[in-house]
Amino acid sequence: MIDYINSLNNTEIFFLIIGFTGQLLFASRFIFQWIYSEKIGKSSIPIIFWYLSIFGGLGLLIYAIFRKDPVIITGQVFGIFIYLRNLVLIYRNKK
Repeated sequence: MIDYINSLNNTEIFFLIIGFTGQLLFASRFIFQWIYSEKIGKSSIPIIFWYLSIFGGLGLLIYAIFRKDPVIITGQVFGIFIYLRNLVLIYRNKK
């Protein structure tokens, strides 16, 4: 792993950091969902889940675009759309 990182230029390292940050945000949404559900005593999805999904998905999308990976690009674009739509529905129902 260290040899791999040492072989990267600054731009590649920058996008690697974006990719890992996106993955961290994306994965952390499940931790927040679990803690929230434990706190209220039933399975539920807090609003932060959707924000972490969006920001994590954006980080992964940026990384995928840099890597020119059409599979990840396609998956993240559709995912981000769904996460945004969920927020629209949540805020629409709060009115």
